[in-house]
Amino acid sequence: MSTTYQKPTERGYYGQFGGAFIPEMLYPNVEELRHNYLDIMAEPAFQEEYQQLLRDYVGRPTPLFEAKRLSEKYNTRIFLKREDLCHTGAHKVNNTVGQILLAKRLGKTRIIAETGAGQHGVATATVCALMGMQCIVYMGEIDMERQKPNVYRMRLLGAEVRAAMSGSRTLKDATNEAIRDWISNPVDTHYIIGSVVGPHPYPDLVARLQAVISEEMRKQLLEKTGSELPQYVVACVGGGSNAAGAFYHFLEEPSVKLVAVEAAGHGVNSGHSAATSVLGKPGIIHGSRTLLMQDEDGQITEPYSLSAGLDYPGIGPLHAFLADSGRARFISIEDEPALKAVAECSRLEGIIPALETAHALAALGQLGAGPDDVVVVNLSGRGDKDLETYIKYADAIM
Repeated sequence: MSTTYQKPTERGYYGQFGGAFIPEMLYPNVEELRHNYLDIMAEPAFQEEYQQLLRDYVGRPTPLFEAKRLSEKYNTRIFLKREDLCHTGAHKVNNTVGQILLAKRLGKTRIIAETGAGQHGVATATVCALMGMQCIVYMGEIDMERQKPNVYRMRLLGAEVRAAMSGSRTLKDATNEAIRDWISNPVDTHYIIGSVVGPHPYPDLVARLQAVISEEMRKQLLEKTGSELPQYVVACVGGGSNAAGAFYHFLEEPSVKLVAVEAAGHGVNSGHSAATSVLGKPGIIHGSRTLLMQDEDGQITEPYSLSAGLDYPGIGPLHAFLADSGRARFISIEDEPALKAVAECSRLEGIIPALETAHALAALGQLGAGPDDVVVVNLSGRGDKDLETYIKYADAIM
Protein backbone atom coordinates (compact mmCIF):
# COMPACT_ATOMS: atom_id res chain seq x y z
CA MET A 1 0.00 0.00 0.00
CA SER A 2 1.26 3.47 -0.85
CA THR A 3 2.20 5.34 2.33
CA THR A 4 1.41 8.72 0.76
CA TYR A 5 -0.83 9.89 -2.02
CA GLN A 6 2.02 11.84 -3.63
CA LYS A 7 4.51 9.06 -4.09
CA PRO A 8 3.85 5.59 -5.46
CA THR A 9 5.68 2.50 -4.22
CA GLU A 10 8.97 1.49 -5.81
CA ARG A 11 7.03 -0.66 -8.31
CA GLY A 12 4.74 2.24 -9.15
CA TYR A 13 1.60 1.41 -7.18
CA TYR A 14 -0.88 3.77 -5.59
CA GLY A 15 -2.74 1.32 -3.37
CA GLN A 16 -3.86 -1.48 -5.71
CA PHE A 17 -3.47 0.68 -8.84
CA GLY A 18 -0.44 1.31 -11.04
CA GLY A 19 2.49 -0.92 -11.96
CA ALA A 20 4.05 -1.58 -15.36
CA PHE A 21 2.31 -4.15 -17.57
CA ILE A 22 4.31 -3.90 -20.77
CA PRO A 23 5.45 -6.01 -23.73
CA GLU A 24 8.96 -7.43 -23.41
CA MET A 25 10.15 -5.20 -26.28
CA LEU A 26 9.37 -2.09 -24.24
CA TYR A 27 10.97 -3.29 -21.02
CA PRO A 28 14.42 -1.73 -21.72
CA ASN A 29 12.87 1.67 -22.55
CA VAL A 30 10.62 1.81 -19.51
CA GLU A 31 13.35 0.53 -17.19
CA GLU A 32 15.84 3.08 -18.57
CA LEU A 33 13.36 5.83 -17.79
CA ARG A 34 12.49 4.39 -14.36
CA HIS A 35 16.13 4.10 -13.31
CA ASN A 36 17.04 7.61 -14.43
CA TYR A 37 14.11 10.02 -14.24
CA LEU A 38 14.38 11.02 -10.57
CA ASP A 39 18.16 11.43 -10.69
CA ILE A 40 18.02 13.50 -13.89
CA MET A 41 15.22 15.69 -12.56
CA ALA A 42 17.20 16.32 -9.36
CA GLU A 43 20.27 17.55 -11.27
CA PRO A 44 20.85 21.30 -10.77
CA ALA A 45 21.51 21.73 -14.51
CA PHE A 46 18.18 20.07 -15.38
CA GLN A 47 16.26 22.15 -12.87
CA GLU A 48 17.94 25.36 -14.03
CA GLU A 49 17.01 24.70 -17.67
CA TYR A 50 13.51 23.48 -16.81
CA GLN A 51 12.71 26.45 -14.56
CA GLN A 52 14.14 28.90 -17.11
CA LEU A 53 11.92 27.45 -19.85
CA LEU A 54 8.85 27.46 -17.58
CA ARG A 55 9.49 31.12 -16.84
CA ASP A 56 10.64 32.53 -20.17
CA TYR A 57 8.96 30.17 -22.67
CA VAL A 58 5.83 28.79 -21.02
CA GLY A 59 5.03 32.00 -19.14
CA ARG A 60 4.94 30.79 -15.54
CA PRO A 61 3.83 31.49 -12.93
CA THR A 62 0.29 31.60 -14.32
CA PRO A 63 -2.06 34.00 -12.52
CA LEU A 64 -4.52 32.99 -9.82
CA PHE A 65 -7.55 35.11 -10.72
CA GLU A 66 -10.38 35.88 -8.30
CA ALA A 67 -13.56 35.38 -10.32
CA LYS A 68 -15.82 37.86 -8.53
CA ARG A 69 -18.91 37.52 -10.70
CA LEU A 70 -18.83 33.71 -10.56
CA SER A 71 -18.23 34.04 -6.81
CA GLU A 72 -21.31 36.23 -6.47
CA LYS A 73 -23.45 33.76 -8.43
CA TYR A 74 -22.38 30.73 -6.34
CA ASN A 75 -22.09 32.62 -3.04
CA THR A 76 -18.54 31.49 -2.35
CA ARG A 77 -15.04 32.75 -3.11
CA ILE A 78 -13.87 31.33 -6.45
CA PHE A 79 -10.37 31.57 -7.89
CA LEU A 80 -9.34 30.40 -11.37
CA LYS A 81 -5.81 29.05 -11.87
CA ARG A 82 -5.11 30.38 -15.35
CA GLU A 83 -3.37 27.47 -17.10
CA ASP A 84 -5.11 28.67 -20.26
CA LEU A 85 -2.50 31.44 -20.34
CA CYS A 86 0.39 29.01 -20.74
CA HIS A 87 2.14 29.02 -24.11
CA THR A 88 0.10 26.73 -26.42
CA GLY A 89 -3.09 27.45 -24.44
CA ALA A 90 -3.16 24.71 -21.80
CA HIS A 91 -1.31 23.02 -18.94
CA LYS A 92 0.08 20.30 -21.24
CA VAL A 93 3.28 22.21 -22.01
CA ASN A 94 4.47 21.95 -18.37
CA ASN A 95 4.90 18.23 -18.97
CA THR A 96 6.30 18.32 -22.52
CA VAL A 97 9.02 20.83 -21.61
CA GLY A 98 10.20 18.55 -18.79
CA GLN A 99 10.00 15.36 -20.84
CA ILE A 100 11.87 16.77 -23.85
CA LEU A 101 14.73 17.70 -21.50
CA LEU A 102 14.66 14.14 -20.11
CA ALA A 103 14.67 12.68 -23.62
CA LYS A 104 17.69 14.75 -24.61
CA ARG A 105 19.63 13.58 -21.56
CA LEU A 106 18.72 9.96 -22.39
CA GLY A 107 20.13 10.41 -25.90
CA LYS A 108 16.80 10.11 -27.74
CA THR A 109 16.42 11.80 -31.14
CA ARG A 110 12.82 10.97 -32.09
CA ILE A 111 9.67 11.88 -30.16
CA ILE A 112 6.23 10.29 -30.39
CA ALA A 113 3.03 11.31 -28.59
CA GLU A 114 -0.70 10.64 -28.49
CA THR A 115 -3.34 13.32 -28.29
CA GLY A 116 -7.11 13.60 -27.89
CA ALA A 117 -8.14 17.25 -27.77
CA GLY A 118 -4.90 18.09 -29.54
CA GLN A 119 -3.41 20.24 -26.78
CA HIS A 120 -0.83 17.65 -25.78
CA GLY A 121 0.02 17.10 -29.44
CA VAL A 122 0.51 20.83 -29.94
CA ALA A 123 2.59 21.09 -26.76
CA THR A 124 4.78 18.16 -27.91
CA ALA A 125 5.18 19.57 -31.42
CA THR A 126 6.08 22.92 -29.86
CA VAL A 127 8.93 21.63 -27.71
CA CYS A 128 10.21 19.40 -30.55
CA ALA A 129 10.40 22.47 -32.77
CA LEU A 130 12.20 24.30 -29.96
CA MET A 131 14.76 21.50 -29.58
CA GLY A 132 15.00 20.52 -33.26
CA MET A 133 13.74 16.95 -32.77
CA GLN A 134 11.60 14.76 -35.02
CA CYS A 135 7.98 14.61 -33.83
CA ILE A 136 5.19 12.17 -34.71
CA VAL A 137 1.78 12.61 -33.09
CA TYR A 138 -0.97 9.96 -33.16
CA MET A 139 -4.53 11.22 -33.06
CA GLY A 140 -7.87 9.48 -33.53
CA GLU A 141 -9.53 10.19 -36.86
CA ILE A 142 -12.68 11.48 -35.13
CA ASP A 143 -10.63 13.77 -32.87
CA MET A 144 -8.75 15.09 -35.92
CA GLU A 145 -12.08 16.12 -37.42
CA ARG A 146 -13.41 17.87 -34.30
CA GLN A 147 -10.07 19.48 -33.43
CA LYS A 148 -8.96 20.67 -36.89
CA PRO A 149 -7.26 23.88 -35.68
CA ASN A 150 -4.93 21.87 -33.44
CA VAL A 151 -4.11 19.43 -36.26
CA TYR A 152 -3.03 22.37 -38.40
CA ARG A 153 -1.04 23.89 -35.54
CA MET A 154 0.89 20.62 -35.08
CA ARG A 155 1.67 20.42 -38.79
CA LEU A 156 2.69 24.08 -38.88
CA LEU A 157 5.12 23.34 -36.04
CA GLY A 158 6.70 20.58 -38.15
CA ALA A 159 5.09 17.51 -36.61
CA GLU A 160 3.73 14.58 -38.59
CA VAL A 161 0.16 13.83 -37.47
CA ARG A 162 -0.89 10.20 -38.01
CA ALA A 163 -4.56 9.20 -37.83
CA ALA A 164 -5.63 6.27 -35.64
CA MET A 165 -8.26 4.49 -37.72
CA SER A 166 -9.14 1.55 -35.46
CA GLY A 167 -11.70 1.14 -32.66
CA SER A 168 -13.51 4.32 -31.69
CA ARG A 169 -10.84 6.39 -33.51
CA THR A 170 -10.32 8.57 -30.44
CA LEU A 171 -7.75 8.95 -27.64
CA LYS A 172 -7.59 5.28 -26.59
CA ASP A 173 -6.79 4.24 -30.15
CA ALA A 174 -4.21 7.00 -30.63
CA THR A 175 -2.46 5.70 -27.51
CA ASN A 176 -2.52 2.15 -28.90
CA GLU A 177 -0.87 3.36 -32.12
CA ALA A 178 1.79 5.31 -30.23
CA ILE A 179 2.68 2.24 -28.17
CA ARG A 180 2.96 0.14 -31.35
CA ASP A 181 5.33 2.73 -32.80
CA TRP A 182 7.45 2.66 -29.65
CA ILE A 183 7.70 -1.12 -29.82
CA SER A 184 8.94 -0.81 -33.42
CA ASN A 185 11.43 1.97 -32.61
CA PRO A 186 12.74 1.22 -29.12
CA VAL A 187 16.28 2.60 -29.34
CA ASP A 188 16.07 6.20 -30.57
CA THR A 189 12.49 7.08 -29.56
CA HIS A 190 11.03 8.62 -26.42
CA TYR A 191 7.28 8.48 -25.92
CA ILE A 192 6.00 11.68 -24.30
CA ILE A 193 2.81 10.45 -22.65
CA GLY A 194 0.45 13.37 -22.10
CA SER A 195 -1.33 12.33 -18.94
CA VAL A 196 -0.84 10.50 -15.63
CA VAL A 197 -1.47 7.17 -17.37
CA GLY A 198 0.68 4.39 -18.77
CA PRO A 199 3.28 2.16 -17.13
CA HIS A 200 5.34 3.30 -14.15
CA PRO A 201 7.15 5.71 -14.03
CA TYR A 202 4.92 7.81 -16.33
CA PRO A 203 2.07 8.54 -13.87
CA ASP A 204 4.58 9.75 -11.28
CA LEU A 205 6.76 11.57 -13.82
CA VAL A 206 3.86 13.52 -15.34
CA ALA A 207 2.37 14.31 -11.91
CA ARG A 208 5.72 15.71 -10.73
CA LEU A 209 6.04 17.90 -13.83
CA GLN A 210 2.47 19.19 -13.48
CA ALA A 211 2.86 19.74 -9.72
CA VAL A 212 4.14 23.25 -10.48
CA ILE A 213 0.43 24.18 -10.73
CA SER A 214 -0.39 23.47 -7.07
CA GLU A 215 3.03 24.67 -5.92
CA GLU A 216 2.18 28.09 -7.36
CA MET A 217 -1.39 27.91 -6.04
CA ARG A 218 -0.21 27.63 -2.44
CA LYS A 219 2.03 30.70 -2.69
CA GLN A 220 -0.62 32.71 -4.52
CA LEU A 221 -3.38 31.75 -2.09
CA LEU A 222 -1.24 32.80 0.87
CA GLU A 223 -0.78 36.21 -0.73
CA LYS A 224 -4.45 36.64 -1.68
CA THR A 225 -6.30 34.99 1.21
CA GLY A 226 -3.79 34.73 4.07
CA SER A 227 -3.76 30.92 3.90
CA GLU A 228 -2.02 28.47 1.57
CA LEU A 229 -4.93 26.05 1.90
CA PRO A 230 -8.30 26.49 0.16
CA GLN A 231 -11.38 24.52 1.13
CA TYR A 232 -11.81 23.05 -2.38
CA VAL A 233 -9.65 22.35 -5.43
CA VAL A 234 -11.64 21.42 -8.54
CA ALA A 235 -10.32 20.01 -11.83
CA CYS A 236 -11.63 18.01 -14.78
CA VAL A 237 -10.34 14.46 -15.29
CA GLY A 238 -9.89 12.43 -18.45
CA GLY A 239 -6.55 10.72 -17.95
CA GLY A 240 -6.03 13.33 -15.26
CA SER A 241 -2.79 15.32 -15.66
CA ASN A 242 -4.22 18.76 -14.93
CA ALA A 243 -6.04 17.39 -11.88
CA ALA A 244 -2.89 15.61 -10.69
CA GLY A 245 -0.98 18.89 -10.97
CA ALA A 246 -3.70 20.89 -9.23
CA PHE A 247 -4.09 18.33 -6.42
CA TYR A 248 -0.43 17.35 -5.92
CA HIS A 249 0.66 19.73 -3.14
CA PHE A 250 -2.69 19.35 -1.36
CA LEU A 251 -2.82 15.53 -1.37
CA GLU A 252 -1.45 15.28 2.17
CA GLU A 253 -3.65 18.15 3.47
CA PRO A 254 -6.88 16.44 4.63
CA SER A 255 -8.65 19.77 5.20
CA VAL A 256 -8.57 20.48 1.44
CA LYS A 257 -11.43 18.82 -0.43
CA LEU A 258 -10.29 17.54 -3.83
CA VAL A 259 -12.99 17.39 -6.51
CA ALA A 260 -12.38 15.53 -9.77
CA VAL A 261 -14.94 16.12 -12.53
CA GLU A 262 -15.50 13.50 -15.23
CA ALA A 263 -17.50 13.57 -18.44
CA ALA A 264 -20.91 11.90 -18.18
CA GLY A 265 -21.62 12.45 -21.89
CA HIS A 266 -25.31 11.77 -22.51
CA GLY A 267 -25.71 10.45 -18.95
CA VAL A 268 -23.78 8.09 -16.68
CA ASN A 269 -26.04 5.13 -17.48
CA SER A 270 -26.81 6.05 -21.09
CA GLY A 271 -24.12 3.88 -22.64
CA HIS A 272 -22.54 7.09 -23.95
CA SER A 273 -20.38 8.28 -21.07
CA ALA A 274 -16.80 8.54 -19.83
CA ALA A 275 -17.54 8.51 -16.08
CA THR A 276 -14.84 6.00 -15.22
CA SER A 277 -15.00 6.37 -11.43
CA VAL A 278 -18.67 5.33 -11.51
CA LEU A 279 -18.63 2.79 -14.33
CA GLY A 280 -15.10 1.44 -14.10
CA LYS A 281 -13.76 -1.75 -12.55
CA PRO A 282 -10.10 -2.60 -11.91
CA GLY A 283 -8.37 -3.61 -15.12
CA ILE A 284 -5.25 -3.04 -17.18
CA ILE A 285 -4.98 -0.45 -19.94
CA HIS A 286 -1.93 1.03 -21.63
CA GLY A 287 0.50 -0.49 -19.17
CA SER A 288 -1.06 0.12 -15.76
CA ARG A 289 -3.76 -1.30 -13.50
CA THR A 290 -6.47 1.24 -12.90
CA LEU A 291 -10.22 1.78 -12.99
CA LEU A 292 -11.37 0.94 -16.48
CA MET A 293 -14.72 0.91 -18.28
CA GLN A 294 -15.17 -2.69 -19.41
CA ASP A 295 -17.85 -5.29 -20.07
CA GLU A 296 -18.37 -8.60 -18.22
CA ASP A 297 -15.73 -10.25 -20.42
CA GLY A 298 -13.14 -7.58 -19.63
CA GLN A 299 -13.38 -5.95 -23.07
CA ILE A 300 -12.97 -2.17 -22.99
CA THR A 301 -16.24 -0.26 -23.26
CA GLU A 302 -16.04 2.64 -25.70
CA PRO A 303 -16.22 5.95 -23.81
CA TYR A 304 -18.09 9.00 -25.04
CA SER A 305 -17.84 12.71 -24.38
CA LEU A 306 -18.40 15.71 -26.60
CA SER A 307 -15.02 16.79 -25.24
CA ALA A 308 -12.15 15.13 -27.12
CA GLY A 309 -9.86 15.34 -24.09
CA LEU A 310 -12.16 13.51 -21.67
CA ASP A 311 -13.35 10.47 -23.67
CA TYR A 312 -10.82 8.02 -22.25
CA PRO A 313 -12.10 4.70 -20.83
CA GLY A 314 -9.78 4.79 -17.81
CA ILE A 315 -8.23 7.25 -15.38
CA GLY A 316 -4.68 7.49 -14.11
CA PRO A 317 -3.81 5.10 -11.25
CA LEU A 318 -3.35 7.99 -8.81
CA HIS A 319 -6.92 9.11 -9.51
CA ALA A 320 -8.19 5.55 -9.23
CA PHE A 321 -6.57 5.45 -5.78
CA LEU A 322 -8.06 8.84 -4.84
CA ALA A 323 -11.51 7.57 -5.86
CA ASP A 324 -11.11 4.17 -4.19
CA SER A 325 -9.80 5.62 -0.93
CA GLY A 326 -12.31 8.46 -0.82
CA ARG A 327 -9.58 11.13 -0.72
CA ALA A 328 -11.15 12.84 -3.74
CA ARG A 329 -14.79 13.32 -4.57
CA PHE A 330 -15.72 12.48 -8.16
CA ILE A 331 -18.56 14.30 -9.91
CA SER A 332 -19.92 13.44 -13.39
CA ILE A 333 -21.09 16.22 -15.69
CA GLU A 334 -23.09 15.69 -18.90
CA ASP A 335 -22.42 17.44 -22.23
CA GLU A 336 -25.20 20.01 -21.95
CA PRO A 337 -24.31 21.46 -18.51
CA ALA A 338 -20.68 21.66 -19.66
CA LEU A 339 -21.73 23.66 -22.73
CA LYS A 340 -23.80 25.98 -20.54
CA ALA A 341 -20.77 26.48 -18.27
CA VAL A 342 -18.82 27.69 -21.32
CA ALA A 343 -21.32 30.52 -21.78
CA GLU A 344 -21.47 31.27 -18.05
CA CYS A 345 -17.70 31.67 -17.64
CA SER A 346 -17.42 33.60 -20.90
CA ARG A 347 -20.16 36.08 -20.01
CA LEU A 348 -19.45 36.49 -16.30
CA GLU A 349 -15.65 36.60 -16.43
CA GLY A 350 -14.67 37.29 -20.05
CA ILE A 351 -12.81 33.97 -20.25
CA ILE A 352 -13.77 31.37 -22.87
CA PRO A 353 -12.73 28.01 -21.38
CA ALA A 354 -11.88 24.76 -23.12
CA LEU A 355 -14.72 22.24 -23.18
CA GLU A 356 -12.73 19.96 -20.85
CA THR A 357 -12.37 22.78 -18.31
CA ALA A 358 -16.06 23.65 -18.64
CA HIS A 359 -16.91 20.31 -17.01
CA ALA A 360 -15.08 21.46 -13.87
CA LEU A 361 -16.85 24.82 -13.95
CA ALA A 362 -20.21 23.07 -14.33
CA ALA A 363 -19.63 21.32 -11.00
CA LEU A 364 -19.50 24.57 -8.99
CA GLY A 365 -23.16 24.32 -8.02
CA GLN A 366 -22.70 20.81 -6.61
CA LEU A 367 -19.84 21.51 -4.20
CA GLY A 368 -21.82 22.75 -1.22
CA ALA A 369 -19.27 25.52 -0.66
CA GLY A 370 -20.19 28.27 1.81
CA PRO A 371 -19.70 32.04 1.57
CA ASP A 372 -16.47 31.93 3.58
CA ASP A 373 -14.97 29.04 1.62
CA VAL A 374 -12.20 29.40 -0.95
CA VAL A 375 -12.65 27.34 -4.13
CA VAL A 376 -9.87 27.01 -6.73
CA VAL A 377 -10.82 25.75 -10.18
CA ASN A 378 -7.95 24.72 -12.40
CA LEU A 379 -8.74 26.48 -15.68
CA SER A 380 -6.78 23.92 -17.65
CA GLY A 381 -7.18 25.29 -21.18
CA ARG A 382 -8.63 28.00 -23.37
CA GLY A 383 -11.58 27.53 -25.69
CA ASP A 384 -10.08 28.55 -29.04
CA LYS A 385 -9.67 24.91 -30.09
CA ASP A 386 -13.35 24.20 -29.36
CA LEU A 387 -14.92 27.11 -31.26
CA GLU A 388 -16.19 24.85 -34.05
CA THR A 389 -17.93 22.68 -31.44
CA TYR A 390 -19.35 25.76 -29.72
CA ILE A 391 -20.71 27.05 -33.03
CA LYS A 392 -22.25 23.64 -33.80
CA TYR A 393 -23.98 23.50 -30.40
CA ALA A 394 -24.78 27.21 -30.17
CA ASP A 395 -28.41 26.50 -29.25
CA ALA A 396 -27.36 24.49 -26.17
CA ILE A 397 -24.83 27.15 -25.15
CA MET A 398 -26.95 30.23 -25.69
